[in-house]
Amino acid sequence: MKINRSFILALCLLSSCNESKEIDIKDFFSLEGDVFLLGEYLADLNFGLHDIEISSSAERTLLIGIHGSNSEGYEWVYPLKTLNNDTNIVSFFRWDDGSCPDSSIDILLNSIKTRLDQSPNLNKVILIGHSYGGLLVTTLSKIWDIDVPLHIHSVAGPLKGMSMLSSLCNYQPPSSLATGISLYQWRTIQELDGAFKDLEYDPQVVDIKNSYVTRLPKTYKGNKLGHNWSISWVADELSKEE
Repeated sequence: MKINRSFILALCLLSSCNESKEIDIKDFFSLEGDVFLLGEYLADLNFGLHDIEISSSAERTLLIGIHGSNSEGYEWVYPLKTLNNDTNIVSFFRWDDGSCPDSSIDILLNSIKTRLDQSPNLNKVILIGHSYGGLLVTTLSKIWDIDVPLHIHSVAGPLKGMSMLSSLCNYQPPSSLATGISLYQWRTIQELDGAFKDLEYDPQVVDIKNSYVTRLPKTYKGNKLGHNWSISWVADELSKEE
């Protein structure tokens, strides 16, 4: 009898999640099945920083994915698996994307400090933030006070700000970057991005001194390269550098 892998995965998740949805999260890379089911696995995590694999002393880089507003998690499955390698520990930061980012920025920074204290072998941090998460990680650069190199990747991030965000949260993008911080802005084509296409301006366009800007192409693997596909495109590009 042929058994559906997604069904097996669902049974595994249900049997291991009686009290906490965090149980077995470090099995993420070994699980196979429906990406939407795996996405729910990520989206159902409690707020905070979560390693999604077992760490080892061989790893040198802490790589963290930070979701955007109303994320269903599925858009992160391929990128996280693509970016996983022997020299990094891959983590995922769940945060309250329905509120202003300041408190979550503080939580993320303190979580990184704790993680680095626990693992002195880690000597570099990579943050990959998508959409509203891109704004979060870019703003974090203003208060970064850890003496390790920080690489920030804002993917389809509205770094210029949007009217409600700027007025309610007093958001202002950084104008420059401190020594040791690298910022990469990966911008979608506004007309193809479902989150931005109806706006009168492109909220991704902001001048941050010494940042690197790349405009993404129109298509990716035969699909329109819109808002969610952007993370996969960037993950492929970053994996080439490893």
